Amino acid sequence: MKKVVQVLMILPALLLTGALPLSAQEDGKVSEVPSWEALRNREYPRWFSNDKLGIFIHWGVYSVPSYGGAESYAEWYLLGLKHGTHNRVDFMKKNYGENFTYRDFVPLFKAELFDPDEWAEIFKKSGAGYIVLVSKHHDGYCLWPSAYAPGWNSVDTGPGRDIVGEVAEAVRKRGIRFGLYYSLPEWDHPLHRWYEDPNDSIGDYVEQHMIPQFKELVSAYRPDLIFTDGEWYNTAEQWHARELISWYYNLVGPDAIVNDRWGSGADIGFRTPEYSSGGLNADRPWAEVRGLGRSFGLNRNEKLSAYMSPRDLIHLFARTVAYGGGLIINVGPAADGKIPLLQQERIEALGEWLEINGEAIYGSERWIRSGEEKPVELTRTDPQVNFNWVRNSPGYPVVEDNFTAEWTGWIKPGHTANYTFSAMANDGMRLFIDGKPVLDQWDSETGGTDSEAMRSRTGADVNGTITLEKGKFYAVTVNFTEKTHDADIALSWECPGLPKEIVPKKNLFSRKDLPEGDGLNAVYRSMRQHIAYTTNRGNLYAICFEWPGQSLRVNTGAKPPVGEVSLLGRDGSLPWKMEGDELLIDLSGIQYNEMPGHYAWTFKMEGLAKP
Repeated sequence: MKKVVQVLMILPALLLTGALPLSAQEDGKVSEVPSWEALRNREYPRWFSNDKLGIFIHWGVYSVPSYGGAESYAEWYLLGLKHGTHNRVDFMKKNYGENFTYRDFVPLFKAELFDPDEWAEIFKKSGAGYIVLVSKHHDGYCLWPSAYAPGWNSVDTGPGRDIVGEVAEAVRKRGIRFGLYYSLPEWDHPLHRWYEDPNDSIGDYVEQHMIPQFKELVSAYRPDLIFTDGEWYNTAEQWHARELISWYYNLVGPDAIVNDRWGSGADIGFRTPEYSSGGLNADRPWAEVRGLGRSFGLNRNEKLSAYMSPRDLIHLFARTVAYGGGLIINVGPAADGKIPLLQQERIEALGEWLEINGEAIYGSERWIRSGEEKPVELTRTDPQVNFNWVRNSPGYPVVEDNFTAEWTGWIKPGHTANYTFSAMANDGMRLFIDGKPVLDQWDSETGGTDSEAMRSRTGADVNGTITLEKGKFYAVTVNFTEKTHDADIALSWECPGLPKEIVPKKNLFSRKDLPEGDGLNAVYRSMRQHIAYTTNRGNLYAICFEWPGQSLRVNTGAKPPVGEVSLLGRDGSLPWKMEGDELLIDLSGIQYNEMPGHYAWTFKMEGLAKP
């Protein structure tokens, strides 16, 4: 361990001689940095598109409190304290004392049960081809002995161990590729306090801290993949992204790959939609990025319902692959270094499914259609129109993105007055009372990209006024549409003598004959995929998220298979015939105990690649 620390302590001086932002060094010669066009034209390494599945690991000082709102990112704990977020401030005072600070968590980050080989075995069982370890999150705490964070790294404090080095060794010896997440900005660095200092005042921080620390990290561990983050308030030029990416590619070689979070103007790297529905149409490699729950760092305040079931995880993964992408699914170890058992169970269930169905996944490509969808809906009575789904679906079977909601019923005011209705909605909403339009905010726009889930976004606030009589029932309709990213809607009213409030349940009726208000009738609708298609080695695979029943129909454009049709994990072939453009597969002979698994089933059609 001492030798590693000594080597890293002398690296900064050596690295700074080659860290000039406008040049790259090869064999001691200074050369011009390639243009953006040249970097974008660089071929993406094939391993990334072949492996499909990565494991994200968020672990650090924030894993000690491991706390936030039920829908929040626990790893953002420090920013919550700095902004005075009540739940985090109150939690800190109640459980750790009035004068306790974020840095006081470090001695409690002991990692006493951390076993990198145990982690690597779990990742191997998941079927993942690579991992992405958070080397430094936005709090600036480093999991390696960084000379640029003395007293604020895992060797000087807390575990007293080089976490990055130990994990790298453990996964690499099992044939798993090693990747690193690195936060470009920090919330509490004296040269630039992200979210506090002006965004354009970041120059000294970048040149004196971020660039040399980034080179220190990458030079020491040479990861196959770099996942940067926190770029969204600055340009690629301000981050010196072109120089850093070029330097990294030259150092690691053709297997190196970066993600797409390098600041505006970069437009490079594999895309990283975060907490989306997994149906991205991209012009380059991509991977859906999300936790098993609603947080990346462990959040002890999460509900079980927030966690993906094995079925949900498998379906999401297969969907991303069918759309030509992959999945980076996160685990958040506890402060002691143990990966929670529920998280282990989920990713190992995915690995068990891959043992049977892996030939439809690893190395596969997108077919002419990504799959088959069907309309689905969820009906219920909602007591109010007041929701912040964040990145959630309103409920199964509706999906997270591109859904609609409609609330209908009656509103019965308690006063005769001119009522002003207002709404905050992300993305669009309309309000009709007795058929008259009162609010219209349907064509709203939100900034950012699929890869900027944490950029601040708020829905627009609109209002409209209408005269209502006390005790009279008025028909009401509220329409809502969600596109991507966060989803929320809140419908309020006010009138003289009545302060602004969310329209209460007591004034909303699903039926006029009810003695008291119960809310509004709600209907949520979306399209939901039930079959995912992939191709591999000249074969077509249909991954069914629901058991098809007695037969499965696949529109192949009248092209028949040239070999057998079979169910992966079951011995023998299946009878089939062509009916026009459709291949009809007979499933009537399959017994229940022959069905391999319970979450998704893959049918293989030999010799049926793209027509």
